[in-house]
Amino acid sequence: MITITTSIISFFIMFPIICYFLVFIVCKQWTRKHRLSVHLALDVSTIFFIISVHFLMESIWGKSYLSYIILTILMIGIILVFLHWKIKEEINYKKVFRGFWRVNFLLFFCTYLLLMVYGLIYFMLTSVAFSS
Repeated sequence: MITITTSIISFFIMFPIICYFLVFIVCKQWTRKHRLSVHLALDVSTIFFIISVHFLMESIWGKSYLSYIILTILMIGIILVFLHWKIKEEINYKKVFRGFWRVNFLLFFCTYLLLMVYGLIYFMLTSVAFSS
């Protein structure tokens, strides 16, 4: 049972886009609300994109950049809290956290796509170079 659970989690970490679509489809069937389903899918899949970016960076460059990823996430949080305070002069933590999480989704989704393309090209070129 543990190996099945581990395999499923590993699959979602390597392919977080599938996780996004699965959560969206389940939420859409359950709630019948498109907008809520999109938001729930974004919220759930964000953590999978963050972890996936970490493992992609580790497999491409052979080094862990987890500390930089955490630092980036913290800096995004600090910047968003500061901007929210500057604009509204009061911090609404629910709105700030929701914005923080969605900005992280956008950042890590784009980073995931870039790393996938870069990794595929890099490994194709290195495999061609070593086979010659």
